[in-house]
Amino acid sequence: HSCCAPCSSAIIECMLENGIRPTVFYCNPNIYPQAEYEIRKEEAIRFVTSKNLDFIDADYDYAHWLHTIKGLENEPERGSRCLKCFTLRLTETARYASEHGFSVFTTTLASSRWKSLKQINEAGRRAAALYPDTLFWEQNWRKGGLQERRNQLLKEYDFYNQQYCGCEFSMQRLEKNETI
Repeated sequence: HSCCAPCSSAIIECMLENGIRPTVFYCNPNIYPQAEYEIRKEEAIRFVTSKNLDFIDADYDYAHWLHTIKGLENEPERGSRCLKCFTLRLTETARYASEHGFSVFTTTLASSRWKSLKQINEAGRRAAALYPDTLFWEQNWRKGGLQERRNQLLKEYDFYNQQYCGCEFSMQRLEKNETI
């Protein structure tokens, strides 16, 4: 599962260097507005195609995401809204993996210092439990020099680098100058 090109780039590079050829599954119905989603998706496609990898677009269903997190709109970052969002996205990833013969999935969400690794891993385990032929690869993608390499690739590819996680509620906090 890929959240964006800046977060994915060093992870994809690391996988390739270690003999793993990932298929990139882009499932981010949380991103708001749709224009933001399209910018992030195009950046992800640009990087993935430069590595000659497969890119799967899970489509944009913001209404479904909004329905899923209903009642959690005022939760703080790293609160229960985030766990619900991660679980939705990783369940969709596990479903796709199961239906297409992939036995292992992971997420680049685990590279963001703004996200709770505990929540991400919990969401991944929940998703894998629904599809017993899949395994969630729990990995702290912040370590091993990947954060530094991410920053290098950000400059090298001149990636669009968003300033909020993507959902309208984190965007509202940014607009109010609150930290996420």
